[in-house]
Amino acid sequence: MPYRPSSRSRRSSAAAGISSNLNVDGLSITVVRKPIKNMYLRIKPPNGDVVVSAPRRMSDRTIIDFVRGRRAWVDGNVRKMRRARQQSLVSEPEHTGFVWTDVLRKQAAANINAQLPGLLAKWGPVIGRTPTHITLRLMTTRWGSCTPKTGRIRLNLQLGLMEPRFLEYVLVHEMTHLWERGHGVGFQRRIGSYLPNWRELRRELNRRVVL
Repeated sequence: MPYRPSSRSRRSSAAAGISSNLNVDGLSITVVRKPIKNMYLRIKPPNGDVVVSAPRRMSDRTIIDFVRGRRAWVDGNVRKMRRARQQSLVSEPEHTGFVWTDVLRKQAAANINAQLPGLLAKWGPVIGRTPTHITLRLMTTRWGSCTPKTGRIRLNLQLGLMEPRFLEYVLVHEMTHLWERGHGVGFQRRIGSYLPNWRELRRELNRRVVL
């Protein structure tokens, strides 16, 4: 019997959209056609990829004109994003030859451990819960994680080589998970009351490279 996707699967596929690529005067953009009425343009970190969400039946010519009309804004933001990535305290190993050494590990751990008591004293009373245990480890796909059931939080050791505000944001983020498991409305409401600029911090942090 041939496979027929369920109505839920069809709805999910439609919502996800159909992707294609366009070249606009030397600028490569990804076009995602969806069941929407208007076009939206965004620059995705960390590489400054340009993505346009467009209605399904919109012509390539209309999309190209749309991007051309915003080219100065696009170029400016792509440059800023790429510059921020290049200025990251820890860059991609294939570009810089960066290698974790015992000295760097100890330095990063010492930096984090020196900040944690003050951060926990500051945010524990605000959030209303504190972790039972904090582990530092090298992570390749995330900045931190939390197991609400046990109260354990893990922090990426790389945070010890970055600006202190990023360690603070990740710690507050994971401590918020002691109340809220996912990243839904409840989580966003809580962390927004703790750190009103958390989205800005998240965007900036996500431009950095996780080793």
